[in-house]
Amino acid sequence: MHHAYGPHPSQYAELRLPETRLHRVIAVIIHGGFWRQAYGAELGRPLAADLAARGIVSWNLEYRRTAGGQGGYPETFDDVAAGLEALDEALAAAGIPDGPRIGIGHSAGGHLAYWAAGRNLLPPDAPGACPPEDRTLEGVVSQAGVLDLHLAHELHLSNGAAAELMGGTPESAPESWKNADPAARALPVVPLVMLHGSNDADVPVALARSFAARARTAGAPVAYRELAGDHYGLITPGDRAWEASVAALLELGAAPAQEG
Repeated sequence: MHHAYGPHPSQYAELRLPETRLHRVIAVIIHGGFWRQAYGAELGRPLAADLAARGIVSWNLEYRRTAGGQGGYPETFDDVAAGLEALDEALAAAGIPDGPRIGIGHSAGGHLAYWAAGRNLLPPDAPGACPPEDRTLEGVVSQAGVLDLHLAHELHLSNGAAAELMGGTPESAPESWKNADPAARALPVVPLVMLHGSNDADVPVALARSFAARARTAGAPVAYRELAGDHYGLITPGDRAWEASVAALLELGAAPAQEG
């Protein structure tokens, strides 16, 4: 079911319902593609179909992107926030009981999912911010997520995709970069499962290892699991990496809610 949350063609999400719901968890799918217009919600549809076959409700979220899609900072971030807030109305309209909402994001989508989980920690005037007491995601499965935006910029990943997203360098807009980068501010208290292929040529595994180590040192509830494989097995139904993603989703969806 297509749900528009704004007037722009990219401001929509797709609610996918299973024939029989077997799990309370609601998977919030956020696709990757280095935040660029060339890649869209079609990347999440095979995942939503696979989850539906397993009895899982999903919300496949689209957003404005860079490189011709009128996205970037703040538009992309505003869209992810608005798309998550639209889920309440979509579930109610479909008569679907709510459940734990777990973000499952690949590559740039992993970054956006974990950023969204910490929206209540942002300064009140930051794009996408919500009050401290408001609900965000209950957990995040990061599939080769670009969780360290500053390091992605330093490594010049995908020909400068991070600077393209932000419309400049960290030096030109330090506050915006801080608000957009999970690695640059207080980490969310929600649990994070990081999955990363050891042979990933798009998002180097060193970025994931670095973030996981820093997150553990900071006391964040993070589990890091390195898998044999590349960048795309994580979003390929039937691949062992995708099976690990589903297992992590169900694991987080069954966990007690975090406090604090």
